[in-house]
Amino acid sequence: MKQEEKEITILLVEDHEFTRMGLTMKIENTPHLKLLAEATDGIEAVNMAQKHNPDVILMDIGLPKMDGITATKKIKEELKLDSAVLMFTSRDSREDIFAAFKAGADGYIMKDSSSQNLVNAINTVKDHSAWIDSQIARVVLSNIQNENDVPIKNSTNQKEANKKYGLTKKELEVLALIVDGLSNQEISEKLVVSISTTKAHVHNILQKLYLTDRTKAAIIALKEGLV
Repeated sequence: MKQEEKEITILLVEDHEFTRMGLTMKIENTPHLKLLAEATDGIEAVNMAQKHNPDVILMDIGLPKMDGITATKKIKEELKLDSAVLMFTSRDSREDIFAAFKAGADGYIMKDSSSQNLVNAINTVKDHSAWIDSQIARVVLSNIQNENDVPIKNSTNQKEANKKYGLTKKELEVLALIVDGLSNQEISEKLVVSISTTKAHVHNILQKLYLTDRTKAAIIALKEGLV
């Protein structure tokens, strides 16, 4: 286990046996993740959450007896647990995404995401920072566009879009990788720079965008045509 990685306890909620088995293997093969319990329906999920109070609940949406969104709402509003809820689903409809976050979900990741992306999402939501896949962020942006009738700017006009933010060429490169869902470590490896350099770039990007959250930075980047 890496020195800086503290153990994260997990409640896995998934009704499909083979998917659940695969997720169990992923969690058990990641040193700083610990699987506390499994649930196969929404009612069981609520009960297991109350019993174990995990750091992160990996929650499917399409569950029997009680769907994952309703279960999340009960866990957050009725039980008032501090557990982070990460939706792990194949559903990418606007209705499901917004209903999940309205219910109190901390993150939303698709089932076809890579194992590393899933681990990154778990690491992020554990501290109650939002995680949204880039493809999900585009659905969010589509909703913003429809509600406000404001077209999303074309990324070919990146220089014009960047005038009010003043991001450097390297910061724009890092921002594009944030939008793609890469962690600081992955960005460092991709750009062949130190982790401290990457952290400095991310810090500067958030300052220039007047944000404190990487996910919001990704949404702004897409909306403003910065990437």
